[in-house]
Amino acid sequence: MARSINQNAYSGGLPNFQNLGILLRIIIIVNVFAFAVAVSKSHDATTLWQQTIRISASVEPLLMLSLLLLAITSDWLRRLPYAVGALTVLLLQLALTTALYSAGQPLLGSDPAPLERYWVLVALTTGALLVYFDLRGRALSPSLTEARLQALQARIRPHFLFNSINAVLSLIRQEPRRAEAVLEDMAGLFRMLMADNRELAPLAREVELCRQYLSLEQLRLGERLKVEWRIERMPGDALVPPLVLQPLLENAVYHGIEPRLEPGLVRIEIYPAGEQVHAILRNPYRDNASHSGNRMALANIRERLQLHFDAEAGLTTRAADGVYEVHIVMPYLKAKDGGRKR
Repeated sequence: MARSINQNAYSGGLPNFQNLGILLRIIIIVNVFAFAVAVSKSHDATTLWQQTIRISASVEPLLMLSLLLLAITSDWLRRLPYAVGALTVLLLQLALTTALYSAGQPLLGSDPAPLERYWVLVALTTGALLVYFDLRGRALSPSLTEARLQALQARIRPHFLFNSINAVLSLIRQEPRRAEAVLEDMAGLFRMLMADNRELAPLAREVELCRQYLSLEQLRLGERLKVEWRIERMPGDALVPPLVLQPLLENAVYHGIEPRLEPGLVRIEIYPAGEQVHAILRNPYRDNASHSGNRMALANIRERLQLHFDAEAGLTTRAADGVYEVHIVMPYLKAKDGGRKR
């Protein structure tokens, strides 16, 4: 039985310090704090520049070493209880500060501040970052994610279900075995759509769902719907957000194929590139068509990519020469790498 939204309340946890988005946020926040300190110590533009250089000379080495150490120990830190993990992070920062202070006093000038002052600044900054990421984790908690996923699942168009049932009814007498196979595809499709889809799932499963969906649409549209799969190099074990492709294919059929009298091609290409997985979907495009539903699906998928992968994933679109293209880029994450990455 699927768990309720309330059963997925945020329980606390350190951020994934290996995630590019997390690292970028830390760099930006720390440098903003450092600049604020430089402003507080300056009287004019000249002294502001001097104070910025002086403070950066002591902050940046500590920041870079901290990020490196946090990235290396991230998996271990995330397995600790939140309070223990947060205290460990703070102690690591204080230890690095002490080591750099002892080894790098020349960088601090001829009259560096007492070590205790650096401890206070580092502790305040680390505490502020931990509070920020805790609040961010609550905002992006699984309960909100589930609510968004349920909203997306409810978006499957009623006319698709009705038309599929009518298509099956037309087959029952003439081709009963084919009708049985179509009903099995429908059952499998809706079983996957209604499943507990809060966690990342293998890409192969998402592709199977898409195949079932397109086979039902081909039954209804016949030769008007042409499908081309280019997935010879697809990494089937890559973990992706559920329903990341099927809504796009549904919109490709609805906006790109149904309005046409002539056949139209929907092309799906999935391939790995380094540490990333690329998925490209193309379908016919008309400039004068309404694409509000397509924009809603794109916005929802962009949001879920951010929830799961932060800045490491992206979705772009392009319309040219009568073809609409959606390009999704995701990190190549496998089950052994820890499931959801945030």
